[in-house]
Amino acid sequence: MGMLIDGDWYEDEKAALSREVGASGSFVRTESQFRNWITDDGSAGPTGEGGYLAEPDRYHLYVAHTCPWAHRALIFLNLKKLSKIISVSYAIPGRHQGGWNFRDDPEFPDCTPDYVNGFEYLHQAYSSSQNKYTGKVTVPTIWDKKTKQVVNNESSEIIRMLNSSFNSYTDSYEDYYPKELHSEISSINDIVYNDINNGVYRCGFATSQSAYDESVKLLFNSLDMVETKLNKQPYLTGDKITESDWRLFPTLIRFDACYHGAFKCNLRMLRDYPNITNYTRQLYQMPGISETFNFSYAKKNYYGIEKINPTGIVPMGPYNIEEFYNRPHNR
Repeated sequence: MGMLIDGDWYEDEKAALSREVGASGSFVRTESQFRNWITDDGSAGPTGEGGYLAEPDRYHLYVAHTCPWAHRALIFLNLKKLSKIISVSYAIPGRHQGGWNFRDDPEFPDCTPDYVNGFEYLHQAYSSSQNKYTGKVTVPTIWDKKTKQVVNNESSEIIRMLNSSFNSYTDSYEDYYPKELHSEISSINDIVYNDINNGVYRCGFATSQSAYDESVKLLFNSLDMVETKLNKQPYLTGDKITESDWRLFPTLIRFDACYHGAFKCNLRMLRDYPNITNYTRQLYQMPGISETFNFSYAKKNYYGIEKINPTGIVPMGPYNIEEFYNRPHNR
C-alpha cells in the first residue's frame, strides 16, 4: 500500500516498501507514531504518553480481517467482550488504491464502512489528526470520538488497553498480562515478534538472497523452539494462556495459507509441527476466535501484494484448511 507524505497520499506501493528495506536487503519495520494510551482513570500510560479516559461508546477501532496486527485487536475485543463498548469498522480485503478502504460492498457483507466519521480511507483519519503526517497508515488504529483524533496505532499497546482499561464496563475479567508474568511475557514476546510475527515479513520482503536466507533460518529455528516448548507445557509461559499466545496465533493461523507460499516460508508447513498444530487448533476453536479470521480474505490480501506476486493470482489451496483447524486437538 502507499503512504502519506506531509499529509498527502502517495500510491506507489513499491516506494513505500522501499523505505523499510535496509542497505543489506533486509526488511526493517517502521515504528508506529500515534502512541497515546487509554487508561481506566485517564492518567498517562506506561510509556508516559498522554492518557485518555476509558469510557463506553467513546472509542472507534479501525481494523481489517486480513491483517495479523489488527487480528490481535479483534481477538482481545472478543475475549474481553467489548464489542458493545467500542465500535468497529472493517476494511474490505485486497489491495486498493488509497490503502485501507472502508465502504459498503455486497461481496464482503461482514466488512463495515466508517459510520463514525464517514472516512472512506484510513489515511483520512491520520491526516485529519495530523495535517502534515508522514508515514505508513496501519490497522489497528483506535480513534477518540470526543477529541476527533487518532489515539494509537500500535497493536501491542492497543491489546493491553483492551485487556485492562475497560474492565469497569465488561464482565470478562481474565487478565492476559498478569503482573507476575510481565518479565517472562516480555522475553517471549521479543522472540515471537522479531523472529516469527515480523520474521515472515522479513522473509517475504527481503531483497537479497543473504537477507532472505538469514530470516528464513531464524524463523524456523524459532518455530522449532516453540514446538519443543509446547511439548513440555500447554502455553508459551506455562499453564496460563497470556497475551504472548494471542500475539503468536495470528501468524500461525495464516502460515500454511499465506506465508508458506507468498512469503517463501517453505522449509516446512505449520502442519509439520504436531504440537504447534494442535495448539493452533485449540486457540482457533476457543469461543469467539474463529469469527475473527477469514482464510480467503487473508489469501486475497497477501497474494495481492504486487511486489511479491505481480500477477495477483490467488492460489486455490491449501485444500479444506478451515476444516483442518476445526479438527479435534489433543490438548
